[in-house]
Amino acid sequence: MPAPRSTNRKEDILQALAAMLQSNNGQRITTAALAEKVGVSEAALYRHFPSKARMFEGLIEFIEDTLLSRINVILDEHKDTASRTELILQLILVFAERNPGICRILTGDALQGEQERLQERVAQLFEKLETQLKQCLRERKLREGKGFNIDEGELANLLLATVEGKLSQFVRSGFTRLPTQHWANQWGLLQQTLFG
Repeated sequence: MPAPRSTNRKEDILQALAAMLQSNNGQRITTAALAEKVGVSEAALYRHFPSKARMFEGLIEFIEDTLLSRINVILDEHKDTASRTELILQLILVFAERNPGICRILTGDALQGEQERLQERVAQLFEKLETQLKQCLRERKLREGKGFNIDEGELANLLLATVEGKLSQFVRSGFTRLPTQHWANQWGLLQQTLFG
């Protein structure tokens, strides 16, 4: 008896691509290999996505939608700046840890040799994340009557650079050095330094 067909072939293609990004560390993924993994012809892939670049864009859109929607929930549910900041940074780390193949997109590792616009899309995503952090930090003056000893934009940049470094270590280690490893202690130090 054949396996039941999925109702969303586009989603199947993106999930297969993410899985291949995790298992084919450092190797370029061909549409032929992806079609084989999904169990369809290359022509069938192109019925859902006009190009491999559009498949990567689909994954980037998924990343962006997931992270930004969850950040909005964090901002709605938490009013303390330290908690908001911690939860946003932790969200990115945990998301990357649970999605190693997708983490390779976030670090740009999987996009080497692909269209430049894909790198630009990831850069735009990180700009949006940095803007969210900066806004969160700026609201501290309004919410708590306290500021920082550094510009909020510079601080947001530093915090995001820390997270990006942990993502790069995760990819570089072949997914063995988890982004959340030591994070509780590292955040404790950051929190004590930044929020007193």
